[in-house]
Amino acid sequence: MRFGPGDLDLIVYSLRKWMRLALTGNPTILLPLFVPDVEIVRITGLGDELRANADRIGSRLAGLRFAGYLRTQRQRMLEGALKVNRPELIEKYGFDTKYAMHMVRLGVQGVELLETGRMTLPIAEPWLTWLRDLRRGKHTQEEAIEAAAELEDRLDQLVRGDSPLPEQPDRAWADRWLVRAYDSAWQAA
Repeated sequence: MRFGPGDLDLIVYSLRKWMRLALTGNPTILLPLFVPDVEIVRITGLGDELRANADRIGSRLAGLRFAGYLRTQRQRMLEGALKVNRPELIEKYGFDTKYAMHMVRLGVQGVELLETGRMTLPIAEPWLTWLRDLRRGKHTQEEAIEAAAELEDRLDQLVRGDSPLPEQPDRAWADRWLVRAYDSAWQAA
């Protein structure tokens, strides 16, 4: 796949900030830990090590973050408090199907992470087709809100203890890894 100017939004974090966000369970920040090997263009030894230790980073804290984002998005959709960025979707389907799809996707990925310690990318069936159909207007707004509510309930159960993930990430390991990562970068400079 080739990208041209303007095709990518790039955000650069320091490794320390990335790790802080990952340890608190930021859904977007966690995704690189689970990208399929065949999709990786370039990775360092440190990147391989980080991905191999995703289980030390993931915790039930991630469930709180996923559930929080999902709850906020669902509430906005229920209240009609969305900032309308896609009026063409609202005109065509009666609601912002892309927003709804991302809302449900958050729940799907959060539940998978808390149940298995991993996230499948791309999302596995049957959810992949369901989400694509939602984006194409083949599900109603009410179906999306109902799916989000069920996923939110499941996330709450997992956070309270049904998840095999630990309550907290392995911060001591993360601190040691960061020291080694920075030390190796400074020695190479």
